[in-house]
Amino acid sequence: MYIRPEDRREKSNAKIKGMGIACMEELPLVESSKEAKLKSFEEICNRAIACLLSIQLAEDIHNEQGYEESKELFLRLLKNYEVSDCLLEKEKRLFDGTYSEQDVIDVCWTYEAYWSLVWALGLVEDISYPNTICDVERAIKLVGDTDGKTAFKAQCKLRGIEEILDMLDLHYRYHWATEEKRLRPETEIKDLNPDVLMERRRGLEWLISEESDWFDISMDT
Repeated sequence: MYIRPEDRREKSNAKIKGMGIACMEELPLVESSKEAKLKSFEEICNRAIACLLSIQLAEDIHNEQGYEESKELFLRLLKNYEVSDCLLEKEKRLFDGTYSEQDVIDVCWTYEAYWSLVWALGLVEDISYPNTICDVERAIKLVGDTDGKTAFKAQCKLRGIEEILDMLDLHYRYHWATEEKRLRPETEIKDLNPDVLMERRRGLEWLISEESDWFDISMDT
């Protein structure tokens, strides 16, 4: 059922205010389902798998756990899952050895963007309150317990565009509150985690963005 952007905003604002979180009622509207173009099921699955495997390499680099051996393992897995050509620029640098310390940190944090994708794919029940980091063990198993991309896709069922836009709209408005708190410490955000929130929003924005690289998406509020 089609949801007007004005109605979506009103619903999100009511929820946020009901939680006692600061709310800017007149924030711009998120695109309607008539305007937004959701990325394909295949593209979302590819991004989820490539992201998860890249995160594992980033974690090993961060923990200084044998770069060459780890790189070879995850290059092999990228090939096995048929996503070798689905890496973002930051992820590519991890694999070719030209990465910076910031690249490693940024990719590690994409656990949360990945969590938004697997929510959209129906593998996670709820991400509507981003106050804690994702279940890392489960995040890994969602890919690691399958023997290839076909098996991974078989467990997924993509949510509808209206449900995805609802979640994006909510995260966008949460994000305004956490950014406002940076400027005005008295702003109430309850126990929202600003870093988790931003990355979850990044993943949700990517789902309807024309950008293929989610690090190129504007995260303004």
